[in-house]
Amino acid sequence: MSWGTELWDQFDNLEKHTQWGIDILEKYIKFVKERTEIELSYAKQLRNLSKKYQPKKNSKEEEEYRYTACKAFLSTLNEMNDYAGQHEVISENMTSQITVELTRYVQDLKQERKSHFHEGRKAQQHIETCWKQLESSKRRFERDCKEADRAQQYFEKMDADINVTKADVEKARQQAQTRHQMAEDSKADYSLILQKFNQEQREYYYTHIPTIFQKIQEMEERRIVRVGESMKTYAEVDRQVIPIIGKCLDEIVKAAKSIDQKNDSQLVIEAYKSGFEPPGDIEFEDYTQPMKRTVSDNSLSNSRGEGKPELKFGGKSKGKLWPFIKKNKPPPPPPASASPSAVPNGPQSPKQQKEPLSHRFNEFMTSKPKIHCFRSLKRGLSLKLGAAPEDFSNLPPEQRRKKLQQKVDELNKDIQKEMDQRDAITKMKDVYLKNPQMGDPASLDHKLTEVSQNIEKLRLEAQKFEAWLAEVEGRLPARSDQARRQSGMYDTQSPATVNNCAQDRESSPDGSYTEEQSQESEVKVLATDFDDEFDDEEPLPAIGTCKALYTFEGQNEGTISVVEGETLYVIEEDKGDGWTRIRRSEDEEGYVPTSYVEVYLDKNAKGAKTYI
Repeated sequence: MSWGTELWDQFDNLEKHTQWGIDILEKYIKFVKERTEIELSYAKQLRNLSKKYQPKKNSKEEEEYRYTACKAFLSTLNEMNDYAGQHEVISENMTSQITVELTRYVQDLKQERKSHFHEGRKAQQHIETCWKQLESSKRRFERDCKEADRAQQYFEKMDADINVTKADVEKARQQAQTRHQMAEDSKADYSLILQKFNQEQREYYYTHIPTIFQKIQEMEERRIVRVGESMKTYAEVDRQVIPIIGKCLDEIVKAAKSIDQKNDSQLVIEAYKSGFEPPGDIEFEDYTQPMKRTVSDNSLSNSRGEGKPELKFGGKSKGKLWPFIKKNKPPPPPPASASPSAVPNGPQSPKQQKEPLSHRFNEFMTSKPKIHCFRSLKRGLSLKLGAAPEDFSNLPPEQRRKKLQQKVDELNKDIQKEMDQRDAITKMKDVYLKNPQMGDPASLDHKLTEVSQNIEKLRLEAQKFEAWLAEVEGRLPARSDQARRQSGMYDTQSPATVNNCAQDRESSPDGSYTEEQSQESEVKVLATDFDDEFDDEEPLPAIGTCKALYTFEGQNEGTISVVEGETLYVIEEDKGDGWTRIRRSEDEEGYVPTSYVEVYLDKNAKGAKTYI
């Protein structure tokens, strides 16, 4: 099966067919190129997706990734990044192994095709030239034969005419002979050209054309084979990355299996455990007897269950609730208004008032009527300025212990780094001493002194935090004695004096807890100095009732939470600062914004009066 023998007369069709084959190859190259663009775009989108959900550094979101479920999600994001990389590999391999190679091959193929068909056209032109020469010699031979016949007839006519002279007859005879000779020469020339043409034609149809068409056939078959190999490569490029993609998917499955719900639950405990004890039972209060209300020694310090221990001064063992229960002095007055635009007794939106109210009230509560020790004053000032205390005393005990432990570990790492640097400088100095040409040993003394000073500073800092850590660990209740009351830890204090008043937990200006070291400078205060503020007194009588118009979340010290529609008792009306003091029960009282409640005073007090 050869194109040269079967398609000897289909030159033009073969030319069209081979051009169509090149077009198909270029079409396939374009297809692969677009596939590589899709792979790159897909890989880019996967990388952007993975980057979008990566936790931001030095943010709260990064802390959440200590949970196993979040770690598994982070592992999935990383594996998707590797997954995207494999699609980039597909694109690169298809570009280098298919697109680039086929593009170069198409250029060579076009040149080869052009050469073959140029050779075929040249053979066609040659055979056409031979044919034209044959036709020309044939026409000349025919013309000469006709001329010879006419000359012979003219000679015979002249020879038969008796009136023609002998000279004219001789002339006619010579002319006829000449024409016959020319006819013979044309015949010989035509015969020679005919033989030559037949030979050229045989070579054209049986040698040149079959050879050219065979080359074109081989060229076309190589193109078809190359397309098949490219398609195979196309599949192999995909197949090569399947194992790696499979590993990525296996790692995602492995990460999913590594999720430990129990471990995550334990991490929640470690993250939010305060270290305080649950409140004890509240004793029954019998109002039928004219006696003062007493509270269990283990009761909470306020209605929100902050679990603050009792303050014991002057040997008194009677429990006191902090900060509003049974006090002969009211708490410090709240801010003048909940927001810059708020006025007493004016209508306000709860959503607009909530944030400014908490902020303004928090700022005000940083200044107390009585500061029990200078350290508390310093801490209150720091919190007011927005800076957290150095010893993390604003945190609950368990959280404070974790922060202190973390700080100690960081300091130890810094110390180790400085020590390594000191050792390196010392070794370099020894080298300089042994080889003075390498450097001046004295030039390292300043750096060595600086590093030593840094180590000493870090050690002092570490000792300070270790002391705080030891204090916190000593205060935390033993795990085998969980039922022990927190307040019992302070029963051993001297009845006459209070060492380091900040040892007893107080509410810091922002409502958080503070604790102090007993080893620090002690401020001895007579118990009588505290009686004025912590003496028991009968609760203030109710002067009316109020109805909550909106829900208010009393998140700051001195405030109380109310629910919309709730009815409560008024024990102190608005003094013009936008706050009203109310009571829910004997143990729950505090301030709420006047604009959040509708107040009804008793007629025998100050007459019916309403704040809206």
